[in-house]
Amino acid sequence: MKTNILYTLLISLFIHVNVFAQEEEKAAEKKGFKKENLFTGGNVSLAFSNGATMIGLSPYFGYSLNKYIDVAASFDFGYISQRDPYTPDKIRQTSYSPGAFIRIFPLKFLFAHAQYEHAFIRQKYIPGNSSIPTITEHLQNNSVLLGAGYAGGREDGNTFYYISLLFDVADGKNSPYKDQYGRVNPVIRAGFNIALFQGRRR
Repeated sequence: MKTNILYTLLISLFIHVNVFAQEEEKAAEKKGFKKENLFTGGNVSLAFSNGATMIGLSPYFGYSLNKYIDVAASFDFGYISQRDPYTPDKIRQTSYSPGAFIRIFPLKFLFAHAQYEHAFIRQKYIPGNSSIPTITEHLQNNSVLLGAGYAGGREDGNTFYYISLLFDVADGKNSPYKDQYGRVNPVIRAGFNIALFQGRRR
């Protein structure tokens, strides 16, 4: 009788320990890396001011830390054409900018955006007078883009479209987001955020 009770207690203890271990394992798995949190995406950038036009492409690859915060590595390619309003002179530049960003979602459809970029810039000065030679320079610049945006369809998962308005708040004289007079151009970015592994719900 005592032996049966002891066996019953041991089996019960074993079951409880096993269940507890499984729960701990599940909790550890939840805290670890989850491939369904990976995403990719891209956007186009447009900025306009008096005599200046900017067009850019920005693919990125990222990870959702939780339902409120996304982080990603990015690469921006930009082309800028600026015309002096008082002369026929032009400035054209191409930039390649690796960087990273964080998006914070206080609401499912609204986010704050902060991004760092380091730009490698090729700038060409084209004088209106053909007798003056064209001047080409190679420059670098650090930019910090801050702003906010709207995410459409994010409530259905991690695939959604978005549009954002950003400004370069860094004091970089060679910023691709400023005109030749140092004035900050607003940067409009619109694109898609695509879940790499489906089945995840926020």
